[in-house]
Amino acid sequence: MDYGFLLTISIILLSTKFLGGISEKVHMPQVVGALIAGVILGPSVLGFAEETDFLSKTAEVGVILLMFMAGLDTDISEIKKNSLSFVVIAACGVIIPLIMGAAAYFFYFHIDPSDKDALLHAIFVGVILTATSVSITVEALREMGKLDSPIGNAILGAAVIDDIMGIIILTLIFSLKDPNISIISILFKITLYAIMIATMGFFIHKKSHFFDNIHDTRRFAVYIMAFLMLISFITEIGFGIADITGAYLFGLCLSSLKIKTDIAKKMTIPSYIIFSPIFFASIGIKTELNGLTKSLLIFALILLAVAIISKIIGCSIGARLCKYTSFEALNIGIGMVSRGEVALIVAQKGYAMGLLDKSLFSPIVLVVIITTVITPIILKHTLKHSKLPSC
Repeated sequence: MDYGFLLTISIILLSTKFLGGISEKVHMPQVVGALIAGVILGPSVLGFAEETDFLSKTAEVGVILLMFMAGLDTDISEIKKNSLSFVVIAACGVIIPLIMGAAAYFFYFHIDPSDKDALLHAIFVGVILTATSVSITVEALREMGKLDSPIGNAILGAAVIDDIMGIIILTLIFSLKDPNISIISILFKITLYAIMIATMGFFIHKKSHFFDNIHDTRRFAVYIMAFLMLISFITEIGFGIADITGAYLFGLCLSSLKIKTDIAKKMTIPSYIIFSPIFFASIGIKTELNGLTKSLLIFALILLAVAIISKIIGCSIGARLCKYTSFEALNIGIGMVSRGEVALIVAQKGYAMGLLDKSLFSPIVLVVIITTVITPIILKHTLKHSKLPSC
């Protein structure tokens, strides 16, 4: 057995905590330091760590735990009250990046409108920009005590719906490329999934008295962890929806229980000590900026500008339509800018389907890493003087 992974874990944990501490001292979210640690350790700088099956799977557990905790921290009454608003915000935050991203590719590479494959490639670049990864934003909001606020709830609620919309659009594009994929069957699966989650939530609500009177919280936390992994597995494999969506929704189902505080304490320990640091570092470790030509670098900068502006404008418009203040709308838009691992997964799937050239991976990774790093920095700056209620 190769025991090198033990050294890798040690270096990742030490570097993420060290740079996270430095980030905090310069008034930035700790997660920024963890992301930078991953970039430094990865192939782009030192080349000490590379993406391995072990790190990928450990990181996946980390993001599942992170999103589960976000679900626990969410005010479900706020979700119920503003569900229509979240749909509108998500829709605007998907449509505008899709159009602007496709247009950027179309005009930069001078695509022939009569070339169906080239058009699909342009649209797919737009699809990548529709992705939203709020796992980084969640950590930044939690550090600032703003997770359970109108802005925090709007970002989380819209991000879940954004994920569902992205799956539908992605499937539609895949069906145009591969006629064997049926959009009808995907919509049917999503409907079944919604029914399953609603049934689970209803059952937990009806049995809330039983759950709140459990005394052996340590054993119960093990059951919750096991069921969390099961829900995430069923969500991804059984329904084709991102596992982190299932994790968030499961946490949301438990968020009204009194025992949720005990659950959170138990689940935070493994998340904080090992899984979350590895997840944040893994995003940086995936970053490979080699092979960026001058032309691709220019395209990357254009795509970066489009990625930031389109999400802020799209989500802000949606939020203003739903009567959020200008300040709230701006911060909701900023909170949705981060693309994270979601965009990388979409890009990888598109490459496998022949919808993305390998040469475009570097620009997309550059966009992903920069949007992921700057989102918590900008959000912390814009929320610094706010009077929003803390958790």
